[in-house]
Amino acid sequence: MTTRADEPLLEAIEQLALDAGRAIMAVYTRDPESETIDAMAKADDSPVTEADLAADRIIAGGLVAAFPDIAVVTEEQVESQAGAAPERFFIVDPLDGTKEFVQRRGDFTVNIALVEHGRPVAGVVLAPARGRLYSGRQGAGATLTEVSPGGLRRDETRRKITVREPDPERLSIVASKSHMNAETEAVIGAFKVGDTRNAGSSLKFCLVAEGDADLYPRVGPTMEWDTAAGQAVLEAAGGEVRRLDTFRPLAYGKDGWLNPFFLAYAPGVPVDHAKGVLT
Repeated sequence: MTTRADEPLLEAIEQLALDAGRAIMAVYTRDPESETIDAMAKADDSPVTEADLAADRIIAGGLVAAFPDIAVVTEEQVESQAGAAPERFFIVDPLDGTKEFVQRRGDFTVNIALVEHGRPVAGVVLAPARGRLYSGRQGAGATLTEVSPGGLRRDETRRKITVREPDPERLSIVASKSHMNAETEAVIGAFKVGDTRNAGSSLKFCLVAEGDADLYPRVGPTMEWDTAAGQAVLEAAGGEVRRLDTFRPLAYGKDGWLNPFFLAYAPGVPVDHAKGVLT
């Protein structure tokens, strides 16, 4: 259980996300007519930009300085992490949705989460181009704060968010903008759907968390740094994230950091409808 003693921790990672967001937006808002955003390919062929690396330096350095006793795992430095995951660690995606960022679409985020005993217990998701800061911690609920997309400063609009009660006869589903496939369509087809929309990055978790959607099915590869912060926010808002194969909670600290397929949803969604769809 996260206690009041952990509140400064959440505030600290919120501030680091905002600091990283400013560095990201400094690149994003350059004149597109005269200066493109260049992406390099990493060893796994995923893209990385100067904004990813700048945000990574800000967050990793800030976490190490503020919490020297907690290990830090980031997407850009994961190769330095060897051996079994510790019982308590931060996991960071400094810029989730790099493809969205390069194409100057707004659905990219900064993700920071604290994992304890395999579960994300606190997390922050910042969508800097959207001016939205989501935070959540186990046992204390989730919030949404509107921030200025330019200066990324807090204002007084922080409010509690919770999942909504879904209508099983007319579910609102949010899916990946760039990873839609036949398997995902098959899982969606197992439900009675009112509307389906697409969103990028970990914003899909957050749309369910704030009651703007009911279900996010992910039938495609994700890494732990892609999902931990969004899962922390969603679970703090009353939602659930379950593996699609076993329907057990999605856990962290796995060898290789690769996630299985999963469903993120508000209680009341008849997730048992998806059982056996892909077998």
